[in-house]
Amino acid sequence: MKRLFAVIAACMLFFVFSVTPQQSYIERYSASAVREMYRSGVPASITLAQGLLESRYGQSRLAVEANNHFGIKCFDWKGRTIKEDDDLKGECFRAYDSVDDSYADHSDFLRYRQRYAFLFDLKITDYKAWAHGLKKAGYATDPQYATKLIRIIEEYDLSRFDRMKPSDFAAAVPAGGAVTGKSSKSEGVVQEEEMLTGKSTVRTRKVKKIRRKREGNLIEETPEVIPASPTVLSEPQRYDPSVNETLHFSLSRPVYVKNGVPFIYSTDDDSYASIAATNNLFLKELLRFNDLKEDAAPAPGTVVYLQVKKNQTRRGLDKHIVEGEDESLRDICQEYAVKMSSIMKLNGFAPGHKLRPGDTVLLRKQ
Repeated sequence: MKRLFAVIAACMLFFVFSVTPQQSYIERYSASAVREMYRSGVPASITLAQGLLESRYGQSRLAVEANNHFGIKCFDWKGRTIKEDDDLKGECFRAYDSVDDSYADHSDFLRYRQRYAFLFDLKITDYKAWAHGLKKAGYATDPQYATKLIRIIEEYDLSRFDRMKPSDFAAAVPAGGAVTGKSSKSEGVVQEEEMLTGKSTVRTRKVKKIRRKREGNLIEETPEVIPASPTVLSEPQRYDPSVNETLHFSLSRPVYVKNGVPFIYSTDDDSYASIAATNNLFLKELLRFNDLKEDAAPAPGTVVYLQVKKNQTRRGLDKHIVEGEDESLRDICQEYAVKMSSIMKLNGFAPGHKLRPGDTVLLRKQ
């Protein structure tokens, strides 16, 4: 019997010491990374690799004392803070109430800052492009940052999490709370979560069950879920005139669509008056579409909308965080194809409101 206990104890010790701190970190926070991937579109492999690298697999002072697993500095932060030496001595870093809060803020930090917007045009499974993109956007000053992330992802096979769903962790409970994202059924409503296969666009839909009678039997059916359009607005799509035959503007030059609104890029010889005439529009009408008061000569490459912009952005891109001193509200509204009057009303901005770096501009109703 003593020998049996000794063998069991030896096996337990082997198991304990064979699990590395890195593996423990992955096991503990992989559910949070996948959940954030479905909420924001940031690949779970990238999130986990950054967490491992930035927090020293959860053992850094920032991680232990401030739940900050991604080394995000204060910037426009209005919550608790902590001082830590980094590029400079005693720099300000964000502090969170839980690790889950850190994971959510990391997703939002990437999702709602313009300098990271191009990342969301990448495939969610292309972790190498994401790693190099983060370095290009200036997430870290380390010249080997992308290489380190890729090495971590490949060493621990983190890319497998990019193909998982929150429901795959139904039995797991991450640090900070239970996993969300399980399919729920109540009162004939089915909650479906689906990741689009192309761009890193994620959406959650509720689909009502249809009840109908067929030859005396009651049949329950769930309608087919049609893939949503990408929510990333930085890369417009070519306009397809077959979609809406009532549009009356000229197709003699390429027309694009952003947030469902057709537009063109101006050229050297364009004015708003000439663009209006070419597309069978009144000048005042075209100026109103673009939140302008008077005609001018737009710089080459300027986005000029040919229809009224939308009141809000598509679901999944609900705010913009101001980074530069020279960002104007009109610039932001042109970028996302939303009406300036609607955004001013949504945010409670008065005429002439001046934006400052760190301000949050809501782009759709919360």
